Amino acid sequence: MELTKSFAGLDLRAEIERLRKDRNAVILAHYYQKPELQDLADYVGDSLDLSRKAQATDADVIAFCGVRFMAETAKILSPDKIVVLPDMDAGCSLEDSCPPDQFAAFRAAHPDHIALTYINCSTEVKALSDIIVTSSSAETILAQLPRDQKIIFGPDRNLGGYLQRKTGREMLLWPGVCIVHEAFSETELLKLKAQHPGAPVAAHPECPAVILDHADYVGSTRGILEFANAMPGDTLIVATEPHIIHQMEKAMPTKSFIGAPGADGNCNCNICPYMALNTLEKLYVALRDLQPRIEIEESLRLKAKTSLDAMLAMASTTVGQGDLGPRTAVPVTGD
Repeated sequence: MELTKSFAGLDLRAEIERLRKDRNAVILAHYYQKPELQDLADYVGDSLDLSRKAQATDADVIAFCGVRFMAETAKILSPDKIVVLPDMDAGCSLEDSCPPDQFAAFRAAHPDHIALTYINCSTEVKALSDIIVTSSSAETILAQLPRDQKIIFGPDRNLGGYLQRKTGREMLLWPGVCIVHEAFSETELLKLKAQHPGAPVAAHPECPAVILDHADYVGSTRGILEFANAMPGDTLIVATEPHIIHQMEKAMPTKSFIGAPGADGNCNCNICPYMALNTLEKLYVALRDLQPRIEIEESLRLKAKTSLDAMLAMASTTVGQGDLGPRTAVPVTGD
């Protein structure tokens, strides 16, 4: 509130545009950001795809409107660029669920396992991992590993559980969840499906199994957008953070998109509280002051980059595609 008052009368969009040019900055916005941030970004997309796009530019500054692990990934890939995050408190429940010291101890207790780690984790956990995966690359990478290779999958037990059911691969799952996707209610989803008979459901694999079991399509944010574009009908129920609907409505104005509800019957509880911390005012300050700035010690950065490089070597064509494919009928064992 106070920050907003201090910029009364200032044309924030014009000032951000001026600073973008003065700083030679590229502005990135994840699909879960507020519409006003998506609309002024140079690129909108999935987290790793955004970092790679920024890496390919000649920008001196990356302003990442997302959460901390995303900005850290951008710094890992672009160490010579200044990376700023509008609000350093923009964390992630999956990252919080996997403290590096506990993950290191878990790895030490299972020395015959390799660690496939979802990109939603800290730089320190990336450095402790063998291969980083995204929701779009995980299945491709699993297919390249020997069937007898023992695997730790973290920190998202829902994504790990979905991959287990779909591929038949057994993995030790770290017990982390995304608070946004965990909030969806099966009962309320069934009510919504009854109100919109025939409308398919597209869900992110971070959702619990009881939600994925009702989905017609399971995929990452980018994959869900592509499904929405390709589907023959005109109404889609969307089980992921609802700000992605902004991109759907811009690209497909003749279709209707309905956010899957939480336990209270609406989708408000599924807005990511971390993503919501970023604002136009904070982006302006970040570009003006080049703070808060992401800094990573070089030896740590290189260790974390090794696990990212492993993913790109095994599944580089999946980055930015975000497609786990149509949902197949798989038994739900409950995770």
